[in-house]
Amino acid sequence: MPRPTKKTILTDSRELHYELRSFFEFNRFTGTEERHLADLRVSVYENEYWTSKQRDGHSLHEVSYRACYKPQLPGFFIERFCEPNDVVYDPFMGRGTTLVEAQLHGCRAIGNDANPVSQVLGAPRLNPPTFQMVEERLKEAVLPAPKKIDSDLLVFFSSATLNELYGWRTYFRSRKDAGLFDNVDAWIQMVACNRLTGHSKGFFSVYTLPPNQAASLKSQRRINAKREQSPEYRDTKALILKKTKQLLRHELPSQYGRNDYQIECSSADDTPNITSNSVKLVVTSPPFLDTVDYVGDNWLRMWFCEVEIDPARIWQIKSLEDWVSRMTNVFVELKRILQPGGLVAFEVGEIRSGVLLLENEVVRAAFEAGLIPECIMINSQNFTKTSNCWGVSNNKKGTNSNRIVVLKKEG
Repeated sequence: MPRPTKKTILTDSRELHYELRSFFEFNRFTGTEERHLADLRVSVYENEYWTSKQRDGHSLHEVSYRACYKPQLPGFFIERFCEPNDVVYDPFMGRGTTLVEAQLHGCRAIGNDANPVSQVLGAPRLNPPTFQMVEERLKEAVLPAPKKIDSDLLVFFSSATLNELYGWRTYFRSRKDAGLFDNVDAWIQMVACNRLTGHSKGFFSVYTLPPNQAASLKSQRRINAKREQSPEYRDTKALILKKTKQLLRHELPSQYGRNDYQIECSSADDTPNITSNSVKLVVTSPPFLDTVDYVGDNWLRMWFCEVEIDPARIWQIKSLEDWVSRMTNVFVELKRILQPGGLVAFEVGEIRSGVLLLENEVVRAAFEAGLIPECIMINSQNFTKTSNCWGVSNNKKGTNSNRIVVLKKEG
């Protein structure tokens, strides 16, 4: 898939504000307003800044993860603010959307997430093997029969499929123990992890929740009873190869697959392994306030990948005061690692039916941490696939817009 034409690099605040005010790529005029937040006056720009079409990005992005944003979001900022080899960072990397998009634009990617599943999903797509390499490895891989299985998992998988999943776990573990685990193995693990559960025959499981979250055993029993269904055999190797073909169907730029990316598994407010004054652009979306259960959503992926999440390290914050406090600490850390003049695009979406404007709290927290609030961008659209799939009216409870606070480090 061809990359978009490179934009003129924006070098100062006046150019940024002009670009947002005059944007007309989707035949919409920008709505503008000024918000007075304590002693700050912040410009707000609302438009459709990137497409609302589904699957319009590079095929390498098509890995599901809860609350992930479109690749066009980081792409918008990377195209306008980064030269090749600039460093782009995401402190809450999730599935790795910002990192993949950064490499597609020739930038160096750094990511961080307290959830180790993020590394499983993100790293293999930064150094992908060829389709032929995956095909050959799948033919060679021998999946040992398990000595014992957790019979509760038969609520999701047929016994033959579950035996294969246990075989994959043993295969990956033995390859790591022998020092043989390479980028092809990592890719296969990533794809298998993504194919564990879902709502079509392209997944290893019986019909269940969308693939960005896992139902509990109790919930899945209810789903099976309601649909009068039972798990059927799924050929894991065939489905891994099919998904690999899908992910690699778009051509990759010649510079893609660089090995200088960096992924950390730390708290976003304490990342000592990231060099001070090194990052040109941060694009991220933090854990939403009282919305997403990152531990519960990933329990089956953790089982398959044999990783553990320390619940104390995953931010499940219910109090606005606590959320703002944690984000203030994150902004202090981002200020440390940003280059002078570096930018942050901090996306918070909509919560609590739009009653609470979380972007206002982000402005105040970032200012307290010493960053300069440049503006608030609202990317609005009329429809989201996620809200529709859950039977939710987008105009009522769905996420109608991306709300991005653009911040700058003085310099």
